[in-house]
Amino acid sequence: MTEYDEQHDDQHDAGTMHIGELADRAGMSLRTIRHYDEVGLLVPSGRTTGGFRVYTERDLERLLVIRRMKPLGFSLDEMGDLLSIVDGLPGSDADDTAARAARLDAFLEDARARHAKLVERAGMAEEFIGTLGSLRASLP
Repeated sequence: MTEYDEQHDDQHDAGTMHIGELADRAGMSLRTIRHYDEVGLLVPSGRTTGGFRVYTERDLERLLVIRRMKPLGFSLDEMGDLLSIVDGLPGSDADDTAARAARLDAFLEDARARHAKLVERAGMAEEFIGTLGSLRASLP
């Protein structure tokens, strides 16, 4: 099964896409998307009669959540946990909704803390680049 075959199997519904289009739209590699399928984070919404993966806009949105978590250093297990929360929103009852909201709040707080650390590291990198630039400028 090649990327060409998956992109050219015309037996899929309008509004769906094959893995190649999904990869292009998400800015990710086919290999990464297949890996997320293997670990259960992004299971295709369907398959064509030829067995090729078919994805929906909802799958793309899910993949973009994963892509956004990756630079913040979330593990695959943490990604799966957040996706299970998102998949269940809104909850089936008030208690379930409240529990999911609390878990989502914890992820939000964690993401903010991770972002702050990245901003701090980026600032240090800028300082280092400035130092290197000054050193270089002092040389012929």
